[in-house]
Amino acid sequence: MAVLLTTGQAADELGCAVTTFRRLVHAKLLPGLSHRGVRVMIPLEAVQALAARHRAPLQQLDAAEIAVLRVDAARPAPEPDRPWIGFDATLAPGDLLKALRGWWRCDPASVAAGGVLPVTLSGYVIAVLTGLQTWEKNSTGRHAFPHARLAGYVTDLTAPSISVTSRTDGDQHLAELLLGTRLPSDSGGAVAYVPTHTVG
Repeated sequence: MAVLLTTGQAADELGCAVTTFRRLVHAKLLPGLSHRGVRVMIPLEAVQALAARHRAPLQQLDAAEIAVLRVDAARPAPEPDRPWIGFDATLAPGDLLKALRGWWRCDPASVAAGGVLPVTLSGYVIAVLTGLQTWEKNSTGRHAFPHARLAGYVTDLTAPSISVTSRTDGDQHLAELLLGTRLPSDSGGAVAYVPTHTVG
């Protein structure tokens, strides 16, 4: 019989806050969940799979530094041009791209220079954006990247199961390299900047 953990027990196993773990649940990234009353129960095997995820191999990227977009589970967006903001594994690719690609407070030139924008939720790369060479700025000082492409995204973080959505040269490689990996970052806002330790 499968061993089931509460969200609190799962968070303890992973060494993270329970609110951090619950974001993965709300984003529908974990399979095999069940309920005991109001409690969400997670299979131990799923938690062990999360703990075993490797760190993102950033040293394989060309840039010395990349930006990382840190998101939460999807919620209704305040803007009229998109229904959602954030991540949900069940969103269609077009809706997911709209939900992820702006507006953010960031240094757009630094984002563009990195060539790729991993999207993380609770420290795991759950989507990858490319096509960041052009940007727009709004009246509040936030930036959007209107030509950003969704290279791929995760539908099951424990396997992980990924969906590659771009056929552009290089996008598939970046998606397969980064999706499902762990990429911790620290920032007071949505966008963090992480060194890749590239020598050159």
